Amino acid sequence: MRSNSQNRREFLKAAAMSVALTGLPGCSEGTLSLASKADKPNLLFIMTDQQRYDALSIAGNTVLETPNLDRLAKQGAYFKNAYTPCAVCAPARSSVLTGHTVENTGMKTNDRAYYVEEEGLMTMPTFDEILTDGGYHCEYYGKWHSQSSHTDIYRNPAKAAKNGKSIFGHGGQKFVWLDYLKDKEPVRALKAGELYDKMSGRPYRTDPLDKHHGMTDAELQAKGARFPQCDMHGELQMPKEHTLTAFQAKQTIEAIERLKDRPFSITCSFHFPHAPMLPPEPYYSMYPAKDMVPPVSISDDMLNSPYRTANGRLANPEYADPQKIKYMISNYYGLVKEIDDWVGAILDTLDKNKLTEKTLVIFTSDHGEMLGAHGLREKNVFYEESAHIPLLIRLPGKINSNTTVNGCVSLVDLFPTILDYMEMRPHKSDGKSLRGLIEGTDKEHGRYVVTEWDYRGDVSPNYMIVKDGWKLIVPYSTTSKVLNAMYDLNTDPHEMNNLLGKNPNRHRFAEKAEELRTCLLEWLQKNGSKNYKGIKERQLT
Repeated sequence: MRSNSQNRREFLKAAAMSVALTGLPGCSEGTLSLASKADKPNLLFIMTDQQRYDALSIAGNTVLETPNLDRLAKQGAYFKNAYTPCAVCAPARSSVLTGHTVENTGMKTNDRAYYVEEEGLMTMPTFDEILTDGGYHCEYYGKWHSQSSHTDIYRNPAKAAKNGKSIFGHGGQKFVWLDYLKDKEPVRALKAGELYDKMSGRPYRTDPLDKHHGMTDAELQAKGARFPQCDMHGELQMPKEHTLTAFQAKQTIEAIERLKDRPFSITCSFHFPHAPMLPPEPYYSMYPAKDMVPPVSISDDMLNSPYRTANGRLANPEYADPQKIKYMISNYYGLVKEIDDWVGAILDTLDKNKLTEKTLVIFTSDHGEMLGAHGLREKNVFYEESAHIPLLIRLPGKINSNTTVNGCVSLVDLFPTILDYMEMRPHKSDGKSLRGLIEGTDKEHGRYVVTEWDYRGDVSPNYMIVKDGWKLIVPYSTTSKVLNAMYDLNTDPHEMNNLLGKNPNRHRFAEKAEELRTCLLEWLQKNGSKNYKGIKERQLT
């Protein structure tokens, strides 16, 4: 008897082939390549997890140094205003892979990722499924965190860990790394001030921000203390050449070397700078905590914010502590710097194999990290630190060096952009190729961008729209008690002055709020959203 996932995979393949052969009137859809095999450009897609837009020196960060990412940006296009489709891992990644909104993929929450059997989840093909139909050899390394039914096409040499866990299942890549660590870095006994990292199983030395700083492993075991990744802060006691970032980068480098003579699409999906925030040396000491500057908004009272209780904010006051947060910033920067070094090694591999001129390289992140802004950690909110992310695209000969794109774009646009530059026929999506913005010929796209989270309108906001430096944040329910919010990023870049919500002068901003709502409604209508009516009828001021 066939499983639902098998049936769905066969349906996707049949649908893709049908579109490839016939096309759809008015959409020019299809998956057949427009270029000969010899002329096909390659794709190298590099994605980090939880890297905010300003965690780049080219973005103006005067502390963090990212010369290799800067190099990539300067050799191609740097997008100043790129936003995640959703500031949550699985929903964002599913939208990136398919070029469809979160509502249309059905991937609303992280618990719908991996081998979840539910009707209507990610029924559309990914860009790698389309590229496979077009003759590409596709491999994927690192965090998947999406519907695993779309991974059959990947041709990694090994697709399971020694324990049988699929690399595209929950924690799958981690298990492959743990297999590697058994010989390279055996588990040792703890020393004073150390605990075990729950990800690698190896020791780390805790920082004062760590939830269990000053405790012993025995005390933790006796208390049965819950120990999630996001509570871990400190120095990983592991040589830098064996970390997960190093492991994933080396897998990518090996794949490039092995596939250099055939058309390929390789994804390197780094786990970091996501928690646990445990950089090894020398990265742990590169940005001393004492020198870090707390975010301007760390002391925001949040009394007129829809996110006053978000991410357990009130139960985690240490992330609003100006001294303790310095350790998190230090760790985070160290993790980003480690990634930058390995991105440099990956780019050097393209250079060495004379693949630079024929490889489309995309670097981005699924969402950002609050890093103490507004006293918050993690993501899940529409503040800039969470929703605004880096985006760099390079393809020599097709994309001019030192191109800066100021328009507001979404990662939903990457799907059609990839097919465009890879010289594949267009395929239906909710995004639009960024090529016109890069080349300066598209004067319409980029006027505004929308980020969504279709998640209980009575608990948190569901939509964010940014246009001309103004941001509107609203739930989709007319009855929701969640506060409306609007910020003028031009004069209030740290989003501390909500012009709506409880603001007694909110009616003065009704015209601007309606302007933003009109654009949001345009976006909702274009994408066939069921939430159009709720947004249209909600009282804003």
